[in-house]
Amino acid sequence: MAQLIYSAIMSLDGYTADTDGNFSWSAPDEEIHAFINDLERDVGTYLLGRRMYEVMSVWAAMDTRDEPPVIQDYARIWQGADKVVYSTSLDTASTPKTRLERHFDPAAVQDLKRNSDRDISIGGPTLAAHALRAGLVDECQLFINPVAVGGGLRFLPDGLKAQLELVDQRRFTNGVVYLRYRAR
Repeated sequence: MAQLIYSAIMSLDGYTADTDGNFSWSAPDEEIHAFINDLERDVGTYLLGRRMYEVMSVWAAMDTRDEPPVIQDYARIWQGADKVVYSTSLDTASTPKTRLERHFDPAAVQDLKRNSDRDISIGGPTLAAHALRAGLVDECQLFINPVAVGGGLRFLPDGLKAQLELVDQRRFTNGVVYLRYRAR
């Protein structure tokens, strides 16, 4: 059975994007990108909301020939995985290995977990909130940036109650801290 993993880069005050939707402050450096690549090698399926899909879809056709090896590696990882995009506004998915779902169905995600032999990543705090509230998330991976943005899109939804166990941690040279929690 696959694990459902919610991973995101966030500000010290708990946001994945500021009040203007800006997340440029979260761009990973090469050290963090290589670490993320290693985490995502076992991901077989990405579950994405429309906004996260639109941000990430550039990896489908990006010309990486002149990019650093860490970028080339991530492009291969992203292109190799299946994607499920949850959107009521998209007419079609624009990337290979992608299917479109109109609504998040917890039972369908539970079936996907049960029938997958590779991990599943859920991207974007709005979509992840549905999975968190349904008790489907097995792990949370946080990359905490040493910046406060003062508001915006929260990593965790308001009102969520959960018991988590810290199972890994790492500090990077740029001050970012990685925390990995397992749901109890």
